Amino acid sequence: MKNSKKIDGKNIPVYEAAKIMGKTAMFVRIGLQRGILPFGYAFKTDESNSRFSYYISPKLFYEYVGEVANKK
Repeated sequence: MKNSKKIDGKNIPVYEAAKIMGKTAMFVRIGLQRGILPFGYAFKTDESNSRFSYYISPKLFYEYVGEVANKK
């Protein structure tokens, strides 16, 4: 158990999740787009292009990486 994190219900930025996991932001983005990573979602912002928005659940993320998350 590295750190205790507070869950505030807000999105964890992709770059922060990648840093904690020791991976690249691209790894996290593609994992979310393909539904491989179980802690968030990627959705297209406009069907006419390939832009995505990302949501990473703090609770699910910290459970996935094995850190204890304390509720606020």
